Amino acid sequence: MSDQTCNQAAKLRVVILGSGNIGTDLLMKTRRSPVLECVLFAGRNLSSPGMTKASSLGVRISDRGIDAVLDEAAGWDLMFDATSAIDHVHHWSLLEKLGKMVIDMTPSRVGAICIPAINLADCLNQPNVNMITCGGQASMPLAYLIGQTHPQVDYVEVVSSIASRSAGPATRLNLDEYVDTTSGALAYFSGCPKTKAILILNPANPCINMQTTVFAKVKQPNLDALKPLVAAMVTKIQGYVPGYQLLVPPTFENGRIVIMVKVEGLGDYLPRYAGNLDIINCAAIAAAEEYAKKKLAPAGPAPDENCAADGDYSSTHNT
Repeated sequence: MSDQTCNQAAKLRVVILGSGNIGTDLLMKTRRSPVLECVLFAGRNLSSPGMTKASSLGVRISDRGIDAVLDEAAGWDLMFDATSAIDHVHHWSLLEKLGKMVIDMTPSRVGAICIPAINLADCLNQPNVNMITCGGQASMPLAYLIGQTHPQVDYVEVVSSIASRSAGPATRLNLDEYVDTTSGALAYFSGCPKTKAILILNPANPCINMQTTVFAKVKQPNLDALKPLVAAMVTKIQGYVPGYQLLVPPTFENGRIVIMVKVEGLGDYLPRYAGNLDIINCAAIAAAEEYAKKKLAPAGPAPDENCAADGDYSSTHNT
């Protein structure tokens, strides 16, 4: 069996709804995946840059949005919703009855919140999986570890700074939802009820890379326990977000723990400075690939000697 046949036998049919920056970058990442195939790219404007890109790649496109997705429900297995939080609420009311997995790229708070490095296995049986926000994907693993190593955390704050050019119309439309969803996820993963999320759109030119800082107010810091866990977590995240980098390891100052990370994008469709979009997309692809592995493996043929038998899809995220 050739490598091509091996890959063709293990493709999960994917639909992407939303032809903006998030959706188009997801398309590029999906095309590189050995287990995902985009069978429909749907939006509202056939002349948008995303639609033009998809068409140039030979991907089927439609300007009928959710209607096209519903009409072709028999032809796909998983959908990425890369529209807006308000739109996703409506979309889910139509999609729920289909019994198919939907990965929500918006801060709608409809589905199960997912951080692949923390709780991916728990999310694979959920019909609607929410990728929170870019700041959420960057900060939640760190806030989670702080909560795991400190019995009492009085306050957690996350500040993310991104290039203004990387924030498209949907991102700006969802700023309130971004703050609410990120704050709620912080409380969930850290165990601290008092949280705050801040997003800064930096107009600097040249554009900056995404940077996220986690502040946690604690009375008895345990950096000896926290530091090795953070180092291991960063390595784990780099398995699906190669541009995730630790800038400031756990430090205690002024009664609070401080950790800072930077995210550089892969440059699949967007500039490398758009790490904020890249991290949430990489996380979504990691979730989709693991779902594909679970869904397709039981019914698939016996592994060929030329096929990966251990389900290692790490090549998807390599530059």
